[in-house]
Amino acid sequence: MKPLSLIEKAFFLKRVKPFSDLDLDLLLAVSEKLYYDEYDAGERVFTFGQAANRMYLIVRGSVEIQDEMMRPLYTLEANDFFGDESIFNEQPRRYGAICKIDTELLTLSRSHLLSVISECPSVAVSLLQCYAQQIPCRAKL
Repeated sequence: MKPLSLIEKAFFLKRVKPFSDLDLDLLLAVSEKLYYDEYDAGERVFTFGQAANRMYLIVRGSVEIQDEMMRPLYTLEANDFFGDESIFNEQPRRYGAICKIDTELLTLSRSHLLSVISECPSVAVSLLQCYAQQIPCRAKL
């Protein structure tokens, strides 16, 4: 698949909850900080205990979140995101992530996410709201 253009990244972000309320100028600024990556079906994004330095946004595909014994916890689809909580607590990953099918991800590094938050604190509030809504699901992690 061909990497997304800057404007395609911005329109994608508009569909992802932490970024959906941002105006186009801010979306473009965030989009400049995103890295595009492709994973094959069955390929691991990261493993339990791995150092955490980025969050992931699913453009296309499906990612299974697994516990430390590699048992499935839940599956995420396009427009979902994951890996954000480890960026804030600076702890190793408390779960693993594996692609169920060929998957395209955009990633945002810790430093870029913190830069985005300093420019637009509403992103932090939105991330907290998303996190709080999923506490029962994330409590297993």
